[in-house]
Amino acid sequence: MKTYNNLFNKIYSFENLHLAYLKASRCKRYRDNVLEFSYNLEGNLLKLQKELLNQTYQHGKYREFIVKDLKKRHIKAAPFRDRVVHHALCNIIEPIFDKGFICDSYACRKDKGTHKAIKKTQIFLRSISDVKAKKALLEDTYCLQCDISKYFASIDHKILLNLIKKKIADKKVLWLIQGILDSSYDNEPGKGIPIGNLTSQLFANIYLNELDKFMKHELKIRYYLRYMDDFLIFGFKKNTLRQIENRIKEFLNNSLRLKLHPKKDIIFPINKGINFLGYIIFKDYKLLRKSSVKRFIKRTKIYQKKLDEGLMNRKKFKSSLQSWLTYARFGNSLRLRKSLEKKFNYCLSLVVY
Repeated sequence: MKTYNNLFNKIYSFENLHLAYLKASRCKRYRDNVLEFSYNLEGNLLKLQKELLNQTYQHGKYREFIVKDLKKRHIKAAPFRDRVVHHALCNIIEPIFDKGFICDSYACRKDKGTHKAIKKTQIFLRSISDVKAKKALLEDTYCLQCDISKYFASIDHKILLNLIKKKIADKKVLWLIQGILDSSYDNEPGKGIPIGNLTSQLFANIYLNELDKFMKHELKIRYYLRYMDDFLIFGFKKNTLRQIENRIKEFLNNSLRLKLHPKKDIIFPINKGINFLGYIIFKDYKLLRKSSVKRFIKRTKIYQKKLDEGLMNRKKFKSSLQSWLTYARFGNSLRLRKSLEKKFNYCLSLVVY
């Protein structure tokens, strides 16, 4: 296996740090911490470069907050200068690792994402349907859907660093990575990475790439795809999928010190649809989750009231609607959207006009 050395000088080069700054500040240029750093941009980048070169750089303290979506998420936001370092590191090492990832890993990767993961799920479903028709199989076809319990909080720093060392031999790069890992932990030192870091997205993919390789090379599973810690496996026999599930549990526990979420570890017939990445997916179409539609209706009523009372500006209101409509249009939702236009005619017209 090829290992890479002499990378650190690429990370702290002024050109790379400036590119990292541009990426870190994208769509955030007018936030106070970004403006403060940008006011003396060249000086701040040169200072950061010197700290990296002399290995005196130390990661700052995180700002912590809770985000409520489908569930509560504990987010840690690094200071802006540290986010520049995160980008500078990922600019150099991410391409090294990415080319070793399987094609059916879709989270936080260039030219991947949720839409492509959903489309690949449909390709798998159609392929399975064709195979079933050719073999004249009458029984149901099944999906094993799994989610790893408290994934980011469970990542073991020592295991992760050993995986990184298989590719990165530059000791100074490893020093920087170790410093980023040591900057945060959850319940115990040496365990857990913050959800808010750009580096965490890459580290999380490196960690579960071991599972991907186990699936493909050991178990030789054809119909498998993963989006971060949520993954699907399709098969013709329920008992076979149960055996695969047991092998996965054993591998995760022994090799990565991870566990499957007990309530999200399920096997079901694919004709019921696959509840994955915000949609109910069938081989020829995809529907919006009922819970998503209910949340949209509830939120829109609240936002419309705030708009009417002058507590929300029109730009933010339209942005919220447009975001949901983009999500809705990707599914087969024309009839639903027409129904909602009648319900919120004034609201949706703001998006259109």
